[in-house]
Amino acid sequence: MLGRMMRPFRASLNPEGDVELSQYLAGWRELVKFLTPLRSIFAFATSEAFIKVTALEARVHGPDAAHYTSLAAMVTWERRAGLLEPPGIAPRDLTKSSGSRTMLLLHRALRWSQLCLHRVATGTLGGPDAGVQCSDAYDTALAPYHPWVIRQAARLAFLAFPGRGRLLELACPGTREAEARAALARAAGTLEDVYNRTQGLLAERGLLQLA
Repeated sequence: MLGRMMRPFRASLNPEGDVELSQYLAGWRELVKFLTPLRSIFAFATSEAFIKVTALEARVHGPDAAHYTSLAAMVTWERRAGLLEPPGIAPRDLTKSSGSRTMLLLHRALRWSQLCLHRVATGTLGGPDAGVQCSDAYDTALAPYHPWVIRQAARLAFLAFPGRGRLLELACPGTREAEARAALARAAGTLEDVYNRTQGLLAERGLLQLA
């Protein structure tokens, strides 16, 4: 499953320095499948991500699909067509949100997923448990953009977070702990590459505060 997730994410990084949206979304679908069995806070995160992936796919495969081949092409089109929301203004209906705004929200969620996988993979014996580390990752990647009610609900959910050993078993069933850690570390590295490319593209276009 990790291999199925990493392949499209890697393929989304095209040689021109852009992000191919169809491959990026295919990677997200595999990431949702991977995280869903881990339960706990991941259940909420994956359901939210699935809604956003579906909304952006509707644009990638919709009547304006020619403008939604890559991140750069999408932003250029939406800016020219006047589709970008004013910064900080959220549409009531996510399906009416611009593709660029939806991409930014997925981008932030990808960062949280990447940080969680990395910290589960590299945590040391006797160090902070996985719940604490993934809670810290949430505080870094998502909490600054969530209202108080969601932040409190997330922190409660982290109290019931599985231990590191159980997470490794769920993530990589049938493998030894060292192998599971190495596999998660590789996956986290791929997600970090995608995050860094997307971060740069969004920053260059002044879109990091769109939502």
